[in-house]
Amino acid sequence: MTARDRDGGRLSAPPSADPAPEPSDERTARALKTWVVLARAYAAVARAVEGQIARHGLTTTEFGILEALHHKGPLLLGEIQRKVLVTSGGITYLVDRLVAKGLVTRVPSPDDRRARYAVLTQRESSLIAEIFPAHAAFLADVLSTLNEREHEEAAALLRKLGLGAAARTEAPR
Repeated sequence: MTARDRDGGRLSAPPSADPAPEPSDERTARALKTWVVLARAYAAVARAVEGQIARHGLTTTEFGILEALHHKGPLLLGEIQRKVLVTSGGITYLVDRLVAKGLVTRVPSPDDRRARYAVLTQRESSLIAEIFPAHAAFLADVLSTLNEREHEEAAALLRKLGLGAAARTEAPR
């Protein structure tokens, strides 16, 4: 007997499948709507930024690493990992790619033989200093639909949302 047979010709989910939860109350419906709006806004801004950064032959994550090194100076790989939110294996791979492109070098830590600092090459230091202002101006233009007050409110609300989500997902269940 198929799912179609059991349900009088209508196709239904097999008995073992969990049905998708229905938004049973206003709180859930509000959360779902907020999530969709947030995801769509992020996707639109991310596409714009990815296109702008790709013109320089970089991914957004590579650019984030270079930007962190430009503003903070030499950083240990673990410090970069926390700043650009990638896995430990991911940061090693990304820094290796930047080294291969001649944009970053690795320098041993004087304090720990196992640790390595990532450092911008002179060429990249000049390049990032040149392209970062245009990138910042591009972001300002992309986000210009918000006025100053809305920027502050959005930043505060997104920070609150991020901290709340982190607290719920990092707490033991």
